Amino acid sequence: MVGTGVMAYSAWCADEGAHRKGTQVMTTVVSNTLDTQTPATSRRANALAERLEEGARALAAFASTLTDEQWQTPIPHDCRTVGVVVHHVGTMYPIEIELAQLLAAGKPIEGVTWDVVADINARHATEHAAVTKQEALDLLRRNSDAAAAAIRALSDAELERAASISLNADAPLTCQFMLEDHAVRHSYHHLAKIRAALAAK
Repeated sequence: MVGTGVMAYSAWCADEGAHRKGTQVMTTVVSNTLDTQTPATSRRANALAERLEEGARALAAFASTLTDEQWQTPIPHDCRTVGVVVHHVGTMYPIEIELAQLLAAGKPIEGVTWDVVADINARHATEHAAVTKQEALDLLRRNSDAAAAAIRALSDAELERAASISLNADAPLTCQFMLEDHAVRHSYHHLAKIRAALAAK
């Protein structure tokens, strides 16, 4: 069975025109969540959003200092360039948030596998091989802001809600776990890899 999560991935891949312009599904994802936002933001949700924002800012600040040569540096064991990876982080926020929102609603993530993720990453790398620094930084800033807003709209009960995740052997895991393991962690993970790649040159 192909679930809602993998359908979101597939729709994202198919929407090549919007993808090339950096126009992602985040507007829809955030607006759907904000409709039910309570006046008082959960402290836990706010803390998660702040950590995501800090990671995105750190990645953007470092990337903004890179030379054209550094921007085109391949990352060992990854094969993508620094520039492609920075753009990749911004590109994935909408999908990562949408999957977390499935769990917040008590719905499982089905049909999304690491092979699917690898295919998306490969397509993205091909389509955005020539991405400019400004394009990548603009997308990173825009989608990280929207992701943080979506996280702040979640209640503690939604963060604690669990359902099976196909990426994790169908283990029942929480919305908060999904956020921490993907949207929140993503920029920190790639910033460390980028720093290491450039330091090794």
